[in-house]
Amino acid sequence: MVPHLATALNGPLLILEQRILSAQPAIEHWFRTQWLEHTIPFYTSVDLRNSGFKLAPVDTNLFPGGFNNLNPDFLPLCVQAAQSAIEKICPEARGVLLIPENHTRNRFYLQNVGQLALILKQAGLKVRIGSLLPEITEPTATQLPGGGTLTLEPLVRRGRRLGLADFDPCVVLLNNDLSAGVPDILQNLEQAVLPPLIAGWTTRRKSHHFAAYDRVAGEFAKLLGIDPWLINPYFSTCGKIDFRQRTGEECLAVKVDNILQKMRVKYAEYGVKEEPFVIVKADAGTYGMGIMTVKDASEVRDLNRKQRNKMAVGKEGLQVHDVLVQEGVYTFENINDAVAEPVVYMVDHFVVGGFYRVHTERGVDENLNAPGMHFVPLAFESCCAFPNPDCAPDDTPNRFYAYGVVARLAMLAAAVELEEMTA
Repeated sequence: MVPHLATALNGPLLILEQRILSAQPAIEHWFRTQWLEHTIPFYTSVDLRNSGFKLAPVDTNLFPGGFNNLNPDFLPLCVQAAQSAIEKICPEARGVLLIPENHTRNRFYLQNVGQLALILKQAGLKVRIGSLLPEITEPTATQLPGGGTLTLEPLVRRGRRLGLADFDPCVVLLNNDLSAGVPDILQNLEQAVLPPLIAGWTTRRKSHHFAAYDRVAGEFAKLLGIDPWLINPYFSTCGKIDFRQRTGEECLAVKVDNILQKMRVKYAEYGVKEEPFVIVKADAGTYGMGIMTVKDASEVRDLNRKQRNKMAVGKEGLQVHDVLVQEGVYTFENINDAVAEPVVYMVDHFVVGGFYRVHTERGVDENLNAPGMHFVPLAFESCCAFPNPDCAPDDTPNRFYAYGVVARLAMLAAAVELEEMTA
């Protein structure tokens, strides 16, 4: 079951949400057929934007780093989903080696690692945490905010198996997106590595993901009899750009203008009064780096030095030469008068919760994944969180259901994307 929001979103139940809710039996049957045909990522988080007339994913992360921001009431859902995922991949699994990012100074990220370890432990697995940092040469305990400790240990490679000095796990679980490349120590392992190495940003591209999502969304839209644009942002790419040297700017300006023109046609069709905008961002990478909002093609020709420097570098200091030009989706949700967007978390093919990313200094047309953001766990009705005979047929509509549907479409697209990368 998809969790049920306790607090209503702003405004009446939207036409698109109502269409999705009324088609729930057909939708769930369709998803079940997809789960049989595709290998679903171990875990996924999807950033959504809800503008009322449109509900669409704008980013899909296969190494989610915010489990500490989920509502603690839904820990049982996470545990149950983790058990299901591990059983399919390695039924005899007893031990999991968790490999995090190298953010040892980011206490909030380490809280995420701690929560992920807790989920796996409650799923009945022995969990140890191995670090890729060369300075971790012995078990090193780190204090977590709010209490508790996390122990990072040096990795040990024995032939084609990876573990620790006294630990030989069945499964290697990556919570490191491999932006800086795939270390040799992770190559050619005989153990199951989740997600697979090709899911890292060394090889993965957002444009490939949204190309797969375009096909998935098109098929789903036929099922519902809706315009796929209502759940699918337009996008294009521009390669070989160099923001510092100011090469490739004309290519970028043309792509921006093309997307804006397509959006104006759709806005006119649906009577949308807002001004169209696009988001320009690196085609690989995460953490909200190298992103800008553009409302006119001239803006990408007139970037100042500070703006060009900001766009030129992504995570791990890597140079940005390929960018995604994506239709901007307004967010008309807010928490305490601050702009917010929902982030949905999934383990295996189960929705296990989510949170609002909130930013008090950003607008409804801006990227919220930026310094100054904070997170508000989504609160859910306990009655409808799990199958419950006490839930009346005319109970409050589950407004989170539409979020869960669109997020699962993005997760399915990620599965298709990874399959195509290995074909």
